[in-house]
Amino acid sequence: MRISELYGDRKFALSFEIFPPKTDAGEAQLFAALEELMTFTPSIVTCTYGAGGSTRDKTLELTVKIRETFGVTTAAHLTCVGSTTDQLRRWLGSATEQGVENLIALRGDPPKGEATFTRVAGGLRHANELVALIRKEFPHFGIAVAGYPETHREAPSPEADLENLKRKVEAGADIVITQLFYDNRDFVEFRERYEKCGIGVPLIPGILPVINLAQIQKIASLCGAKLPASFLGALERHRGDPAGQVEVGVDYAIRQCQDLIAGGVPGIHFYVLNKAAAPGRILRALDLIG
Repeated sequence: MRISELYGDRKFALSFEIFPPKTDAGEAQLFAALEELMTFTPSIVTCTYGAGGSTRDKTLELTVKIRETFGVTTAAHLTCVGSTTDQLRRWLGSATEQGVENLIALRGDPPKGEATFTRVAGGLRHANELVALIRKEFPHFGIAVAGYPETHREAPSPEADLENLKRKVEAGADIVITQLFYDNRDFVEFRERYEKCGIGVPLIPGILPVINLAQIQKIASLCGAKLPASFLGALERHRGDPAGQVEVGVDYAIRQCQDLIAGGVPGIHFYVLNKAAAPGRILRALDLIG
């Protein structure tokens, strides 16, 4: 099913994002987690694509395997990093042959050790160019793109960032999934500006439940997300207590999601980090089982 069909007729769409494990043991743990998460009948599971295309083949393999194992709609991530346009075309052709129906089209982060994105010779510079390529030459794909409630770190201003997003949608994106955020006011303000500038496709909030303070501080620093002072303070009080950090993070995510659902979001995209325990607790509290 194409991703655009998942958000019609006022349906609430639940999605999970996973990443390709590096070992067989990691893959076994991932599929055990997915088995548990299938209890919540997700609309779609997405699989990330490593920096520089480092998991290019594994991304396709997992996208297909998850679809065939669980009968769930899937999406493969694709970035511009490290690939020429011809290489992207070949990957898209392979994805087509393997029955992949949906893509998350991204510019991508610079490879590890590099501070800025550099377009390879014969490659693409921006995500809207990737969306345009897919829509023109591989129009059967459903396409999601990324949005940034707190503004992309490289954007000169929130206005410029929103114009970049609008170009991605105008190039052919079906939905927008946001980067993680922890203050719903940032999402609501972003949605208001999003709608005001004429972007009409569904806007899906991305949620990463906090289960480890040091981990989320690192992730937040990389993507420019802010932790509200009260939330950070509660986590800090449990710095030496891993179980306490999980309790604080899960409770916060439950309240964050309840507020978003009450505000009429068409779905929620969970960054699950290949684990089911925290997302499962949150979804049971939200009464989103089956």
